[in-house]
Amino acid sequence: MQNFDAAAFLRDCWQKQPLLIRNPWGCWTNPLEPDELAGLACQAEVESRLVRQVAQGGWTVQHGPFGPESFGDLGATPWTLLVHAVDHHIDEVAALIEPFRFIPDWRIDDVMVSYAVEGGGVGPHFDQYDVFLVQGLGQRRWRIGKRHDSSARLLPHDDLRLLADFEPLEEWVLDPGDILYVPPGYAHDGVAVGDDCMTYSVGFRAPSRGDLVSAWADHLLDTLDEDDRYTDPNLSVGAPPGEISSAALARLQAMVSDALTDRTAFAAWFGRYVTRPKEDGLDWAPEQHVTAADLTRERAPLDLARNPASRFSFVRESTERLVLFVDGEAYVCQGTVARMAERLCAEPRIIAPSNELASQDVAGLIIDLLNRGCLAIIDSD
Repeated sequence: MQNFDAAAFLRDCWQKQPLLIRNPWGCWTNPLEPDELAGLACQAEVESRLVRQVAQGGWTVQHGPFGPESFGDLGATPWTLLVHAVDHHIDEVAALIEPFRFIPDWRIDDVMVSYAVEGGGVGPHFDQYDVFLVQGLGQRRWRIGKRHDSSARLLPHDDLRLLADFEPLEEWVLDPGDILYVPPGYAHDGVAVGDDCMTYSVGFRAPSRGDLVSAWADHLLDTLDEDDRYTDPNLSVGAPPGEISSAALARLQAMVSDALTDRTAFAAWFGRYVTRPKEDGLDWAPEQHVTAADLTRERAPLDLARNPASRFSFVRESTERLVLFVDGEAYVCQGTVARMAERLCAEPRIIAPSNELASQDVAGLIIDLLNRGCLAIIDSD
């Protein structure tokens, strides 16, 4: 993005206050046509919703997949189509994430795309995560309210978390290429101005303390040894029989806290946890298994592209050693392999030179990622 100061944004606005960014792209091109979005909403493996505003301020939500005829008979009622994780299916939409990678990759969730007709929206609400709202096509009027938390009063609805009391404090109309950043908790309400309004929501993950504790504890319960039990070999006579001694309490608490606070084990678990695929039902593996012989036959250097649906992150253990996490799997990498792993995390597409591919360990990593569908070889022809 041109003329955008990421450092100033992180200092002054990130998780602090909303910010309107007027078209920083230079030349903005909408990456997805409305018909393509509707086509995605017809696919069973794609999560989608159709939100309609009905009489007397009511709202209805219909979940996809939708039939091709669904969008031709909606009448004059304002409606919005929302399709989740579009970046997993459309490379041009995945490219929208790249300008926001000054924020760590593990925090990025997905790009949701909405299409709305005149007056369409999803009502005043707040999210518990950061979001950049990129106007792709048409115009949308955004009204921003105050910051809320879980105590905010909501309207009764099974599918939408609509604020019962929304008081706008600021208002902007966004044109194609404009961006509105909204921190967690801030109330916002977007309404399409005219038909053919498309908005790209680049959302970020913010795991709750409860989710982390629950998931980490579940993992520990699956890994703890049944024979690892409380012992007290140094008991002595004389203690009151009904007392739980301070020494016993200290040993018991240590049994719990030592497991929970093992940072090395937590890092190994979290890397897998945070890179698990968002859509478990999709299988990106190639039809034909890739072997070392296949890499040898390929013309080096290899042009490798990351699957836009895959999640890549790493934890550095030393200057020469790191653990690479890809879609819930871990790879311990050292030396040349570690440097290749960093490159794979840094760029959506890389050139792997022949001298690096000559390393059996580097080739092994790439072959495994190719066979899992996390990487693909780009044919130069």
